[in-house]
Amino acid sequence: MQKKLHYLLILSLAYLPPVAAWELSGYVGIEDLAFIEKPVDSQQHNNYVSGVIEAELYHEWDNGSQIFAFVPYFRGSQHDSQRTHFDIRELTWVKSAEEWELRLGIRKEFWGVTESRHLVDIVNQRDMVENSDGEDKLGQPMINFAWIQDWGTVDLFILPGFREMPFTGEEGRPRAQPTINNHHAQYDKNGFERQVAYAIRWAHSVGDWDIGLSHFYGTSRDPVFIVEQDGQGKISFIPYYQNINQTGLDVQATIENWLLKWEATVRASEQETSFATVAGFEYTFFNVSETGLDIGLLAEYLYDSRDERAPSSFENDFFTGIRFALNDVQDTQILAGVMVDSRTLSQFYNIEASRRFFDNFKLEVEARFFNGAKPDEIMYAFRKDSHFRFELSYHF
Repeated sequence: MQKKLHYLLILSLAYLPPVAAWELSGYVGIEDLAFIEKPVDSQQHNNYVSGVIEAELYHEWDNGSQIFAFVPYFRGSQHDSQRTHFDIRELTWVKSAEEWELRLGIRKEFWGVTESRHLVDIVNQRDMVENSDGEDKLGQPMINFAWIQDWGTVDLFILPGFREMPFTGEEGRPRAQPTINNHHAQYDKNGFERQVAYAIRWAHSVGDWDIGLSHFYGTSRDPVFIVEQDGQGKISFIPYYQNINQTGLDVQATIENWLLKWEATVRASEQETSFATVAGFEYTFFNVSETGLDIGLLAEYLYDSRDERAPSSFENDFFTGIRFALNDVQDTQILAGVMVDSRTLSQFYNIEASRRFFDNFKLEVEARFFNGAKPDEIMYAFRKDSHFRFELSYHF
């Protein structure tokens, strides 16, 4: 019996892929958040240092028709315990064929074309403790089947396991004033209806046009906020997650040097039906003076029918920006932009730059400035939170 087990073990090991067939990559980094002004709340600090590590274990087999990927992520942060967090960004198996693809596990899915705000991007929850720009996403458990045809690709999603939006803690910056109390979060639905969402998306390219049409049903990833006062008189914001139907449309046209972009959503909840849109363009000057430098000019308009009741401050705003891509070996890129509120003329400035050096190192620098917000605006809470972010990372 022992010999038989030994033989079976050797036989099974012979069918395992060699270690060389597995690819390991990722990065480790150190970040500094440096705030220019003293905080509104004395519990907060002017400087936050943190360390981060993200790894990816990747393997494909069966002539590339099957893929396994595992991407764990961890950040340890000074002062703000809420920003110290671990997440599985991906733990997925993919099986592909000529006309279909099946994806199971924890994944990230991105929809959208505009620069300033991604209205239609609704599958994953935003990781707001990682970066206040909302570009980082938490991993989402899903079953995703893609049907690939000449007339477009249809993606079907079952999304089990709702994830609340994480926010910085009382010592963290930037953060809302007063703080957001995630422990008392409220929902339209509970049980199965709260935990499971569904989505469908059709995407197709017709000539110069890329079109996406989507629908989502389930618990909204974006909460609205309720003001709560506890027994000691302390006031906080309580996230309230609505059950919604959201239909989204994203369109992008590539016409010579122009990128024309449009996203729009209609969202219906038990409380109301709202409409939101982002529309704009990007015009690029390629290879300026034969230096390899590309310069892109961006402009977008943002509208939300909920006006001041919208959960974000971008309900009637204009965005303009400029993008530099040096197209060098170091992949040097700079993006600078400003968001202006059409009603109050308050501004939010954002600058992002990145560059690789010494083959494996990358430096990212971000600068965010808040100016002119009025007391009745959401952005007023961040009036003292203008800051720089520096991250130096080693990629392996």
